[in-house]
Parts: sequence; C-alpha cells; structure tokens
Amino acid sequence: MPAPSRFDQIAERVERLLVRHEEVQRTNALLQDQVNALTRERDALKSRLGAARQRLDALLEQLPADPTQDSSASR
Repeated sequence: MPAPSRFDQIAERVERLLVRHEEVQRTNALLQDQVNALTRERDALKSRLGAARQRLDALLEQLPADPTQDSSASR
C-alpha cells in the first residue's frame, strides 16, 4: 500500500479537525444551557432573598424599640 500523499494527509487532518470542532460546538451548547439554567436559578434565589428580607424588615419594625418597654407593659 503506497504512503498517503501530502494532500491526503492534510485532507484527513482537516476531517478530524471538523469532527472535533462539531464536538466542541455541541459541548459549548450544553454548557451554555447549564449557564442559562443556573442564571435563572440564581435570579430566582435573589428574588426570594429580597422578598424574605422585606418580610424580616417588616417584622423588625413591629418590635418595640426599647425591650424594657415591652416587659414593663406586661406587668
């Protein structure tokens, strides 16, 4: 069997590179999907955190400013 010509070697290498490029593109698309999902999850958690902070702030505003006032009022 004769040795492959320089052109055949280059063509084979190009084919391997194209296959590898397609694999990298698929991997990149999967990673981008994961990034998008994590971004949505992060945004949802930030929203929940903000809502929880607002509820806590509202509860804290209902507490008496001076703790001794609360105990003396109950006597």
